[in-house]
Amino acid sequence: MSTVQVKETLNYIGGKWTQSRTGRVGENRNPADDTEVVGTFQESSAQDADDAVAAAKKAYASWRVLPAPKRAEYLFKVGAILTERKEAYARDMTREMGKILAETRGDVQEGIDTAFLSGGEGRRLFGDKVPCELPNKSGWSERHPIGVCGLITPWNFPMAIPTWKLFPALVCGNTAVLKPASDTPMSAFNLVEACEAAGLPPGVVNLVTGDGVGVGGRLVEHPDVRVISFTGSSAVGRRIAESCGKSLKRVALELGGKNAQIVMDDADLDLALEGVLWGAFGTAGQRCTATSRLILHKPIKKKVLDMLVDRVKTLKLGNGLDETVQVGPMVSKSQREGVHRYVEIGMSEDRARLVCGGEFYTEGECEKGWFYAPTILDGVTRNMRIAREEIFGPVLAVIEANDLDDAISILNDTPYGLSSSIYTRDVNQAFHAIRDIEAGITYVNGPTIGAEVQLPFGGVKDTGNGHREASHTVLDIFTEWKSVYVDYSGRLQRAQIDTESAE
Repeated sequence: MSTVQVKETLNYIGGKWTQSRTGRVGENRNPADDTEVVGTFQESSAQDADDAVAAAKKAYASWRVLPAPKRAEYLFKVGAILTERKEAYARDMTREMGKILAETRGDVQEGIDTAFLSGGEGRRLFGDKVPCELPNKSGWSERHPIGVCGLITPWNFPMAIPTWKLFPALVCGNTAVLKPASDTPMSAFNLVEACEAAGLPPGVVNLVTGDGVGVGGRLVEHPDVRVISFTGSSAVGRRIAESCGKSLKRVALELGGKNAQIVMDDADLDLALEGVLWGAFGTAGQRCTATSRLILHKPIKKKVLDMLVDRVKTLKLGNGLDETVQVGPMVSKSQREGVHRYVEIGMSEDRARLVCGGEFYTEGECEKGWFYAPTILDGVTRNMRIAREEIFGPVLAVIEANDLDDAISILNDTPYGLSSSIYTRDVNQAFHAIRDIEAGITYVNGPTIGAEVQLPFGGVKDTGNGHREASHTVLDIFTEWKSVYVDYSGRLQRAQIDTESAE
């Protein structure tokens, strides 16, 4: 057992760090070395969720009327604190989630960027001022908060994604209960710790750790939770939408992806190679935007595949705290086993051929962790399960295309539509792809991963229910629109009446 200090993660309810009502705690282990316990977390219950919702509801009354620029000042303070603690929080994240330090630093940085972006909205939160059809009358629209928000977040971006939800919710005047994934409670704890250090009033931000049924399910069903924002699988998202639909509760879903990178024969092949290496094997493929399919134009397929295999074999796997490591572990044993099952399915389907990988990686210190060798399957066709279903691991399916139209058709032929990519030097082909690809994000000469917080994030089809996180579009999740009319004519003016016939 490692002698590294074990961090106790508590719930945060009504401005106080508390233990769960259950009295039970779970272990948070390092996926790069399963013998190392990096922390403990509260195995909370529905009662703990109820306590947090009650605290958030109480705080909402005063938080909602605090001027938005004042609410924003708290977010600027949180951003500054995250900046100061960036390295420490990144190291905690690598230990509990596994991805390499360069990526966890980026995860924290995304939270910092979101703090300042959301804080800036405190002096905007734009509505529309429009002319009215009657004299001496003004009209405009404005945003109003909704209430208590339940935020249910995944383990792969354990600080960035919570901030995508939390900070916009707060600047809009809502209060929140955050339920992080059980695999990564420490990063959520660190985020809420920063919020406390910034002086946010008690009850505005609450944290409850535990499983998805007891805690997450209760937030979804609780009558005082007015908004649910969830990031996770499409299967769970459907169940949440069904439950929220019974009470007409606002629900925003950011779900799965089966993203593809197209490479045409006129592309810069070295650049395309770098893109797919990063897109497919960054974060060990554990991103909803990961490159899961590589669609290669037939004339250059063999050349690109040979180049790719040579590079994949040089990737260094290991503990993400080692700055020379390029690929970390799967987040858990079950995640690794699930990825391997998909590889076995792929090898049993039609003509799929294992080019490299396809096995647990146990060399050296990796023997103690949940590592999976970067894997490439060739000869994949669009109807195979490995070409249609989300794998969420370092597995790349290679598919051949006859031309651009064929490539786009293959790319679109999945239930998902999150991110996409095309490599080409032909501007006409690029714009053709932008127009016809069915996805919420399209990159030209860039990988499928790398979204920036100032642009909308989300997708189509089974990837979500139409909402977009990040950018100013996220404000539509956390606000209600109110239209305001002021008649200063001093007399009754009848709108929506045919004035010509009335005269």
